[in-house]
Amino acid sequence: MKIKETIIVEGTYDKIKLDQIVDATIIMTNGFAIFKDKQKMKLIRKLAETTGIVVLTDSDRAGFLIRNYINKCIPPEYVKHAYIPEIKGVEKRKAVPGKEGLLGVEGIQNIFIQEALRNAGCIIDGDEENLVANKRLITKLDLYEDGFTGKANSHELRNKLIKKMGLPSKISTNALLKVLNILYGYDGYKEMIKDL
Repeated sequence: MKIKETIIVEGTYDKIKLDQIVDATIIMTNGFAIFKDKQKMKLIRKLAETTGIVVLTDSDRAGFLIRNYINKCIPPEYVKHAYIPEIKGVEKRKAVPGKEGLLGVEGIQNIFIQEALRNAGCIIDGDEENLVANKRLITKLDLYEDGFTGKANSHELRNKLIKKMGLPSKISTNALLKVLNILYGYDGYKEMIKDL
């Protein structure tokens, strides 16, 4: 999964786990060290403003303390939250479970991490179906069948759609498709184009 946002995790083993699953910038808080590390928080703030961030911490008390601290330091419009389920267990590298007996990011199955990132609303390149959860997405074939591409008056019709949406006139068809899927999904798109 190639993810646009920077992912914030607690420690080294979480980062190692995520490196196997996603293609994204991953920053570690080094646990509670984030509370005193002004330089690290400055970096996270800059990344939040540039790419947005998604916070993926363990589901235990410590994970939520770190998550809440980041929440207080970064404006909410730049932050998404990915939550892993609370599953009892012990990570492979540990002899005994953590204080609360829950698997952390490093110990959870990959599928749960992928689902958490999708549910958080991450922008996943090459995985357009996840941009609008539980909705049929618009395809290039839909744009063609509705006259926005490949036909004599497609350029004019597409420009009307772009103008109606308040988008830049030079937006590519691929970018338009992505925006339509993010904002509307298939049903919302069909409703919007009725008067075009």
